[in-house]
Amino acid sequence: MNQLITQEDFTSVQEVQAGTTRLFKKASRANKFYRVMRNKTPLGVMIPNKLWDSLLEDFEAMSSPNYIKSIARARKSKTFISAKQIEKELGIK
Repeated sequence: MNQLITQEDFTSVQEVQAGTTRLFKKASRANKFYRVMRNKTPLGVMIPNKLWDSLLEDFEAMSSPNYIKSIARARKSKTFISAKQIEKELGIK
């Protein structure tokens, strides 16, 4: 899992105007998003739909009271599970 900031690239308004579809395809292939700049000032963000859907899912989960409560309970718990144990349970690696 990557930090969101590592998925950021920059582009200019002129590049967006010249090839919006091309930029979206390039961003989607690289799993990145573009911060659109004008004269070194950020104007907005171009996010491919796949990345946007993933972000929405995260936002929805984080706004769930039950999810927030389960995180709080887990943080208070003295029981810890190693990454290796989780990988084994999930069948990863």
